[in-house]
Amino acid sequence: MNELTDIVRPTGALSQADWTGRYTGALMNTFGAPQRVLVRGEGCYVWDADGERYLDLLAGIAVNSLGHAHPTLTGAISAQLGTLGHISNFFASPVQITLAERLATLTAAGRRPTAARTFLTNSGTEAIEGAFKLARRHGGSARPRILALEGAFHGRTMGALALTAKQAYREPFEPLPGGVEHLPFGDVAALEQAFATDGDRVAALVVEPLQGEAGVRPLPAGYLAEARRLTAEHGALLILDEVQTGVGRTGEWMAFHHDHIGGGITPDVVTLAKGLGGGFPIGALVALTEEAATLLGPGQHGTTFGGNPVASAAALATLHVIERDELLARVRRTGAAVREQIAAAGHPLVAGVRGEGLLLAIALTQEIAPDVARAALAAGFVVNPVAPDAIRLAPPLILTTEQARTFTDALPQILQKATAS
Repeated sequence: MNELTDIVRPTGALSQADWTGRYTGALMNTFGAPQRVLVRGEGCYVWDADGERYLDLLAGIAVNSLGHAHPTLTGAISAQLGTLGHISNFFASPVQITLAERLATLTAAGRRPTAARTFLTNSGTEAIEGAFKLARRHGGSARPRILALEGAFHGRTMGALALTAKQAYREPFEPLPGGVEHLPFGDVAALEQAFATDGDRVAALVVEPLQGEAGVRPLPAGYLAEARRLTAEHGALLILDEVQTGVGRTGEWMAFHHDHIGGGITPDVVTLAKGLGGGFPIGALVALTEEAATLLGPGQHGTTFGGNPVASAAALATLHVIERDELLARVRRTGAAVREQIAAAGHPLVAGVRGEGLLLAIALTQEIAPDVARAALAAGFVVNPVAPDAIRLAPPLILTTEQARTFTDALPQILQKATAS
């Protein structure tokens, strides 16, 4: 044991059961008991306190885009921490400025608008809170309506929760910030109707290109193009929540960059987080139009940690590796291979695979997803029951087709164990 090891593991090597007992007595019960206590990770694998290895097909819910302990990421974080760790936002740092410029360019598909501006946050829900405030500032009391979609998940803070549709999340904390209307998912006629009546009183439409928490549901082709047309026609902001789908997760830098999803539109605002820092907490609110970029002035919004130099360095390193190692193409190849392998197996409990790139859901013919996730974990795979009848896969972007095949080959046996449990 050396000093650093003593700090990270102050009581030495304890068993899974020991750590779980201590967890229960130390942390608030907001997530239930942990499935495993994980002690280290490398590449696409993690190990628990008992030394068992798992292929991580969830990546901290689409966060660990470069896998675990990636040398470029850890090197960038260490180098920045050893140079300039934190400053208040009364000052600026080169990495913060460079990241903001880079995000504006990437979000605008390489054609950075001169008006584009970025606000850096600590998380996705904080980026959504910023977007909510932009919507409130847009037109003030003359535009009290904010539109979102049924099935939406935008976060758990109060503004983000108001945009989130799931009643079980909302009800314990009502009353929530008002003015939010939830429209039927993917229903163009309902969207047109929402604008046909008092459309000029709509401040913003907030949508996810693919609804991750609702079971990885993609919006139908043409929906975002129509959303862009209607919001522009009525002077409302179009805000895309790419917190889960952005930064290469779907095989393009942003999900709306796919022609069959975005149809070539430019939204007013895009929110990012999850995979942006490769595991280091950071989010972003990217405004692509001058109106959206100038709605908030000095003193109207802020953050202590957002734009932290270390977090900014982590994000720049993540973007660098995705580009250097051509991970967007790998995501498309690996995602297609997973689809093909599962389809080829033709298992009667699998209804199909939906999603894009490496944000996928295996749709099941029975509501056994929690049992499947438990059986998968017992077999050495981390997956997520995103709905009663769907398993979510959101692995590191570095996942290889060979690693993916170990899961798809094991899937029939996992399903058999799940139905037997």
